Amino acid sequence: MPLFDASINQSRPDRCVTVRTLHVRGKRTPARWLACAVPLALAFALAAGAAGAASSASLGGQLAPILTAGPRECPRIALTFDLCPASHEPGFDAALVRWLIEHRVPATFFASGRWIARHPEPLAELAAVPFFELGTHGARHLHLPTLGEEAQRAELSGAIEALASRTGRRPTLFRPPYGEYDRTTLGLAESLGQRVVMWDVVSGDPSPDLSARHMWATVESQAEPGSIVIFHANGNGHHTLEVAERVVTELVPRRGWELVTVSEVVAGCEPAAAP
Repeated sequence: MPLFDASINQSRPDRCVTVRTLHVRGKRTPARWLACAVPLALAFALAAGAAGAASSASLGGQLAPILTAGPRECPRIALTFDLCPASHEPGFDAALVRWLIEHRVPATFFASGRWIARHPEPLAELAAVPFFELGTHGARHLHLPTLGEEAQRAELSGAIEALASRTGRRPTLFRPPYGEYDRTTLGLAESLGQRVVMWDVVSGDPSPDLSARHMWATVESQAEPGSIVIFHANGNGHHTLEVAERVVTELVPRRGWELVTVSEVVAGCEPAAAP
């Protein structure tokens, strides 16, 4: 079996699902889940972080680092939530966010430019929470490797500027739409002061075909110290709150871990540098 074998359907760019099975390091994992139709680019991101540490891309030139996990020796994990353009209103999982706030759960959110423009009040709510951090997810949620350099630049910078203008803070974390990127993406991200954030654990919440029990079993079996777990908070997720709640109340305490933001998890057991 090859190390990675993925097949995706990109006919619905706002649907965060894939259609077959991804083979990751010899394990068959349902792949209807991955953030916004994760492609083969995930293979390279996971391979870059297979040792469990954040590492710089080794493709030559000045390229942004690709972050898939923090150091495995540090008992921390990070929950992340993508805010892709939603296929239906309200486009925001208010119950999920309310639960995270009430239980003071650190989390990192990746907002697309289209989501930012359509959800000013939810964005302000997220920005006001001191234990949340915000990154970007492309201006229009396009397939970046299909675009030229200037179009890619517009995709990255458009969301960065939109978030900065509305929150007063310039983001430094970027999650590529569909998990897709190329050398141009990494070079632009570096020039814009961005770190590229992928993940090593998938919740499966975009898929209507996965039960909460299956999703929980997947997260429980895949999570390790340093893990970055991907969920969605744009209202398109299925069982998101149920599974996230079990991670917070069962998995983390049982294993003696700490929940932190992405910036903190990749910093390891050292305090994260101030943004």
